[in-house]
Amino acid sequence: MFEISTPKAATTDGPSFPVRRIFCIGKNYAEHTLEMGGDPKNTPPIFFTKPADAASNAKTIPFPQATDNLHYEGELVAALDRGGKNIAASDASALIFGYACGCDLTRRDLQLEAKERGNPWDLAKALDNGAMLGPIVPRSDLLNAGSLKLSVNGELRQDGELEDMIWSIPEVIAKLSTYFELKAGDLIFTGTPAGVGKLLPGDAVEVEIADLPPLRFGLSR
Repeated sequence: MFEISTPKAATTDGPSFPVRRIFCIGKNYAEHTLEMGGDPKNTPPIFFTKPADAASNAKTIPFPQATDNLHYEGELVAALDRGGKNIAASDASALIFGYACGCDLTRRDLQLEAKERGNPWDLAKALDNGAMLGPIVPRSDLLNAGSLKLSVNGELRQDGELEDMIWSIPEVIAKLSTYFELKAGDLIFTGTPAGVGKLLPGDAVEVEIADLPPLRFGLSR
């Protein structure tokens, strides 16, 4: 269950949001696609999932096991309060309850090994606390513009713009709904800009997106 906030308050003791499933899209920003060795002109949506209990709003999390190359990926997260199948992009924004700052944590060493062997990414992406989430802000407008910044120990590492997404949020929702029946409680991590990199035990991460409450968390040693 995750806190629901307002643009004026970073925390609240109000209602909470029950998470059903977590969907993620990879390579949704051109510069990040290039830094990962892809071609942004010929990259269809790449979807993967994380278990619902990977979602975490803890202030400090243990450094994940079984990795020597943990990466941060700052992302805008859309939270749905309704769903459906084969949804038109023109109708998709009506499914969105609100938005939050998120950070997709990735065991990059395990992901690269999986890619080399042609294996699934589950071990790389479905890690404990692998979907860090800030307060969810209800809003009826489509959040499709604004900056996305991620800092580690106060140093800016990612600095992108939401309007640089290759696939817009309505397009992502519409495409996902051709594979899954989306439902209330679903979270969608909408992709990360260029600048992903390594985290170490003791690091402090901050994600800031538009006027949303920031996400802040640390990694214990």
